[in-house]
Amino acid sequence: MLFVRPARLSDLDALERMARAAHPVLHSLPRDRRALETRVALSEDSFRAEVDFPGEEFYLFVLEDSETGTLHGTSSIVASAGYSEPFYAFRNDALIHASRELKVNRKIHALTMSHELTGKSRLTGFYIDPALRDEASQDAAAHLLSRARMLYIAANRKRFSNEVFSLMLGVTDDAGVSPFWEAVGRKFFGRDFEQVELESGGRSRTFIAEVMPSYPLYVPLLPAEAQRVLGEPAEGALLAYDIHLEEGFEPDRFVDIFDAGPVLTIAVERSASVTTNEMRTVYEGAAPSGMQYLVAAGGAHSFRCALATLPPTRADGATLTAPMREALGVNEKDTVRCVPLHLASGELQ
Repeated sequence: MLFVRPARLSDLDALERMARAAHPVLHSLPRDRRALETRVALSEDSFRAEVDFPGEEFYLFVLEDSETGTLHGTSSIVASAGYSEPFYAFRNDALIHASRELKVNRKIHALTMSHELTGKSRLTGFYIDPALRDEASQDAAAHLLSRARMLYIAANRKRFSNEVFSLMLGVTDDAGVSPFWEAVGRKFFGRDFEQVELESGGRSRTFIAEVMPSYPLYVPLLPAEAQRVLGEPAEGALLAYDIHLEEGFEPDRFVDIFDAGPVLTIAVERSASVTTNEMRTVYEGAAPSGMQYLVAAGGAHSFRCALATLPPTRADGATLTAPMREALGVNEKDTVRCVPLHLASGELQ
């Protein structure tokens, strides 16, 4: 059985393996072991801390197989993006160019570098083992790993901002070349996309503002291929993109400054983890018939989340098997937070 929990320093070897396997690089999982150890230690401190408002906290989660102890994935939350330095993205603006004399009135899209996302909480660092991703249960496991973060946010509101965003990977070819980067970023940095990715610190480094253009980039002047990928997720990010949409995220007017990947945003109050949340009482027993739910327990310091089939109504509680109760760290009569794995059409409207 798969479940999500906070990462520990004892996971370091497995996390290093995932960091080296992830492509493109995950800023939440640096490939340097010493830097990675520092990130995991920061996460442990963040989970342990008593927090009244979001700051420099970083929360790293892992997806574990309860039977083998093997880790199959990781995801994370940055409590306040750009806490020490601004978080940069391109804002897609529509500018009006008009001439009464020529009877011309044109709406032209332009990209302007912005740090308006600074201070918002960010979902990041999603990685799932490709071998697991090929199995029939891939969608459920990916939902669990990704959406567990929103259940943690919903249960610990003081630790995070009222708005959350997630930056999706933009389109690249089989060699990892980004058409948008080749048209824009390379002109200013003179380096390969992945090299700058490694150095960018998750879009919060000062050199971004120093090197990237501060004036608008007119979209019609970009090559057709760069225009085509603007705001489009990479093929490998489509599953994560759909999972975010099911949680209630929506595409915003921002795109990534390096590969033009879409930025998805949500007000926490409108997320599925808040609007469809049910608090249920745990009962012992065999798995009943019903719907699949994300089930979370453990509070701020010992969070756990897993998938379970629950009775159709809240009054029937959460009947959980012994292995499920052990994975979640709960006993009979405890309370768990439950959110349907899949929502009925229009449920978030």
